Amino acid sequence: MSFAAEIRASRATGAALAMLGAYWGGFVPWLPEYKARMGVSDAVLGQILLASAAGGMLAMALAPRVGRWLEARLGGRAMLPLGLLLALAYLLPLTVGGPWGMVVALLGMGAAMSSLDIAANVHISEAEEREGLHLMNLNHALFSLAFAVSAVANGLARRAGVPPEQALPVVALVLAAMALIFLGPRDAVHQASVGEEARPRGGAVPLALVIAGGSVLFAAFVAENSVETWATFHFERNLGAAPGEGAFGPAMFAFMMGVGRLFGQALARVLGSVRLLVLSAGLGVFGALVVALSGILWLSILGVALIGLGAAVVVPSASSLIGHAAPVQARARAISLTWMVGFTGFFIGPVVMGLIAQTVGLFWGFGLIAVLMGSIVLALGPLRQPEARAAQL
Repeated sequence: MSFAAEIRASRATGAALAMLGAYWGGFVPWLPEYKARMGVSDAVLGQILLASAAGGMLAMALAPRVGRWLEARLGGRAMLPLGLLLALAYLLPLTVGGPWGMVVALLGMGAAMSSLDIAANVHISEAEEREGLHLMNLNHALFSLAFAVSAVANGLARRAGVPPEQALPVVALVLAAMALIFLGPRDAVHQASVGEEARPRGGAVPLALVIAGGSVLFAAFVAENSVETWATFHFERNLGAAPGEGAFGPAMFAFMMGVGRLFGQALARVLGSVRLLVLSAGLGVFGALVVALSGILWLSILGVALIGLGAAVVVPSASSLIGHAAPVQARARAISLTWMVGFTGFFIGPVVMGLIAQTVGLFWGFGLIAVLMGSIVLALGPLRQPEARAAQL
């Protein structure tokens, strides 16, 4: 299949993941501003960020049922209300009056983000199986590239003194406009989704698959969320970057993830997902060690770029392996369960990085990222043999 066919098959899901990238990329540059307004420490900020993961976990638990309910009523346009909800949730930080207000806002933001994220990934996995295409890396590349653009734009706005009250509504309008693509004609992903409606739902998911897939996703989510959330603080606090310029840390990370995922789309056809994951984990380890051991800004930027390249294909390639390894009738549940396990990284990552930042410093935090990236190789066992049907959930 050609790259053009993969692009056509990804019209709707690509837009969904681009929305998610613009959403989160537009949030993290403002974290230092929110932290200053709330007057909290690094450790407390890390605990507050747990709310986003909590909202996401709740949404993931409900995602299979919500997805079936929406598909039954809206068919191929089932992602439209989820996209509009995402745009609305982006404005929640403007209602914040203190730490507890941010907790409530992040609960809603995490739930909105995960609802669209799981729906899109299930559609992608179903289309890969039906059409014989490699789609995960391409779709997730759009997330990363949109994240990079949004992070740079919002970082520049913060650098110019624009308050969040003016910047956030603009991004929310862009997100709402992007959601309108879900009103278009059905594509290969939507057709796959409709075709799946005739199949029985439910069924057992191999426990080994949940543990292995969840472990890979856990390490990736901790690494991604830690760099995206704390690179701004590290660059501005420890490496001399000016306020607002720290956003180039997560922007560089996301941009290189986008590049890595585009190349990963081609490499997955040549190497296979397992070999690609092993090579990527090694690159991520090296990049994290560069940041951990260097106090030079430009060298740390290079290290962040290497982490981005290394982490780029982990989530999409692992999601693809999980989708292929799961029984057909249990694919949505398998993706939801493994993502729930992996998403606990969003719980642990911000808290641990916040504690590390407040005690021994963020240099040590990037050392932890190196360890986590290395652990990915150890967790790949059951994903190498999709046909294995070990203990059932």
